[in-house]
Amino acid sequence: MTEQNPSAGTGAPGFPHDSAALTTWLTTLVRNREYGTLAELRRSRVRTNAHIRAGWYGGDDHRDLFERAAFLFAIYHQGRPTPSYGHGSLGAAARRIGDGTGRGPDNPGAQRLLDRVVASRRVPWRHLQHAITRLRSCEQPPPSWTTLTEDLIRWNDRKARIAYEWSVHFHTPPETAGKRGTNP
Repeated sequence: MTEQNPSAGTGAPGFPHDSAALTTWLTTLVRNREYGTLAELRRSRVRTNAHIRAGWYGGDDHRDLFERAAFLFAIYHQGRPTPSYGHGSLGAAARRIGDGTGRGPDNPGAQRLLDRVVASRRVPWRHLQHAITRLRSCEQPPPSWTTLTEDLIRWNDRKARIAYEWSVHFHTPPETAGKRGTNP
């Protein structure tokens, strides 16, 4: 159940990036219980062979971004026996952050966290790490790793409006049975 990205390339040097291939490689590490490689990816300040391998999927233009996306993946999957491909954008995932008193827009902590993420002009790596850690601690699914990587590539593209889209996904009310047109 991998997500396909028609705009993705091979990720090899001189070629376009391949977010779906990065996600496949990372989930394979979890599935094969390659905990040493995942631990290397969690060392954000040290460039290891695992970081270099993750960077290959980013091609020449996005090597660092792919290394950091792999770091976020490894943070979420620390100690998890099965991989999660995730689903939705980071905004939709942040909607799941919270506890019994409220989730998403009804949770002040989740609201402040998303506000910090979307207010940043540069890719907000520290706040993204916090969001992924919160999802992990709330035992909620992460965003789609492929989509997250693609969104971060386009973070500064004014036409893509990634921060705005994440805000919309965060604040969109959940669908109810009556709104979807289902009959009992």
